[in-house]
Amino acid sequence: MLPIFILNGPNLNLLGLRQPEIYGSETLADVEARCAALAAELGHAISFRQSNHEGTLVEMIHEARNAASAIIINPAAYTHTSVAILDALNAYDGPVIEVHISNVHKRESFRHHSYVSLRAEGVIAGCGTEGYLLALRRVASLLGAK
Repeated sequence: MLPIFILNGPNLNLLGLRQPEIYGSETLADVEARCAALAAELGHAISFRQSNHEGTLVEMIHEARNAASAIIINPAAYTHTSVAILDALNAYDGPVIEVHISNVHKRESFRHHSYVSLRAEGVIAGCGTEGYLLALRRVASLLGAK
């Protein structure tokens, strides 16, 4: 089976350093390790990636068309602005789960809208970094149902 792509948008490379009162103290490497361990338990492999550049994220999604069984994406700030990421996801046939570490609906009003949600089978927000693990469990369930 193809790996599950876990894609992370801008500033997530600073996880654990940037606004820990909102995003927690875990680093992105910590999240990747937890995801890899759970994926292995579930019988899946992951490809865990991060970019601060919208075009690079679009290219990762394009790559997923032939190389991933599902996409879990935390588009970060691009959630609210990127029609390009939405269009790329719309060209992908597998399951997509959107993840946000914070509860975007309790934050500034501009964060309440997500372009990515228009494509995602599910959205997990406000569960901290555990949201990635919840997304992996959901993706494994969706892939098992096929």
